[in-house]
Amino acid sequence: MASATETTAPAEDHGHHGPKWLQHHFDTPIQQFESSKLGMWLFLAQEILFFSGLFVAYAIVRVGYPEAFAAGSHELNRFIGGGNTIVLLFSSFTAACAVRSAQLGDRRGVSINLLITMVCAAMFLIIKYFEYGLKFEHGLLPGVHWHPHLDHTLPAHTHVFFGIYFLLTGLHGVHVAVGIGVLFWIWRRNERGDFSKDYWTPVDLAALYWHLVDLVWIYLFPLLYLI
Repeated sequence: MASATETTAPAEDHGHHGPKWLQHHFDTPIQQFESSKLGMWLFLAQEILFFSGLFVAYAIVRVGYPEAFAAGSHELNRFIGGGNTIVLLFSSFTAACAVRSAQLGDRRGVSINLLITMVCAAMFLIIKYFEYGLKFEHGLLPGVHWHPHLDHTLPAHTHVFFGIYFLLTGLHGVHVAVGIGVLFWIWRRNERGDFSKDYWTPVDLAALYWHLVDLVWIYLFPLLYLI
């Protein structure tokens, strides 16, 4: 819900329309906020549908090759995956703190929390880069690039697991990279004074997107690393 200040802010001099941040195709600040929030939730719904299809594919293939999936999961480093999970969970906290700071009109607080969130996102990608590097080094790649260099053998079709692994984590990584770009754009806007306790909708929407990115990883971690 919008805060009382955002829904009932007095109209500033913006011609005859309202506050300067009120878009011309909206009549009131609350209408703009609710429309923006609805649009973001619809976008997040289609993102959920997108990843849901991938999770269904994961389930079908796992049922078909249970031994291969169990063996492939054991080749992943649970400490690396768990560390990345902690990083993303903390980034969700700082994203929420950024929204709260925006609601209070604390511009410095918004910037600091957005910067911390972006640093955590970058850390996630850096850790994932090194994790991918280990898979390349050991030849644990899908398709024709499957040439494992290990001191033990793997069940047949283990390459299928790594195909799913790279597909799911790769697409999630793309979403993390996009999130960094969105958060950086919001940070720049905050630095130039676009937001206040009367108008903080873009900060809220960016945080919602980031929470979805974190939520997807919370499912990926146990599915790929733990079971």
